[in-house]
Amino acid sequence: MRSCRLCADRFAATATAHAPRPVVWFGTGARVLLASQAPGMRVHHSGRPFTDASGERLRLWMGVDEATFYDRSRIAIVPMAFCFPGYDAKGSDLPPPPVCAATWRDRIMEELRPEATLLVGGHAIRWHLGLRDVTAAVAGWRDHAPRVWPLPHPSWRNTGWLKRNPWFETDLLPALRGTLSGLL
Repeated sequence: MRSCRLCADRFAATATAHAPRPVVWFGTGARVLLASQAPGMRVHHSGRPFTDASGERLRLWMGVDEATFYDRSRIAIVPMAFCFPGYDAKGSDLPPPPVCAATWRDRIMEELRPEATLLVGGHAIRWHLGLRDVTAAVAGWRDHAPRVWPLPHPSWRNTGWLKRNPWFETDLLPALRGTLSGLL
């Protein structure tokens, strides 16, 4: 996977004109699966997932420290695409290329046996639950917990969503932290 270059031409044609750099961060014995979207530019440069403000917010939501979060024997971080997809001409993140999940996801999922799966953002929610409405999926978290936890993306762009949905912090996050505390 680390040497995958399926999207080299696609990434070269983006506004960032970058080369693929798959960020692979999981171990097969991890009890928690973090299914996320795709690495951002900072992660592309660091080679380590969630090395940005989204990662800080996600760790806060999970109630874990950095050492626990990056312990591959405890938490498997498996995005829908392993490379930064680039920016469009307006500077917005491009979506994860579907070819990545189509090529790698089933193979990886066969190897993992997580006891809890966190679906971070719409792309992961759609792939794993088949649901398109992120708010409805997250609001219905009790239908899936404690095995699956649909979450919004922890980006600063979702601060308004968090303010409009206070139940996320008052109801979902304490339950999630309780589950993770027992597993980790």
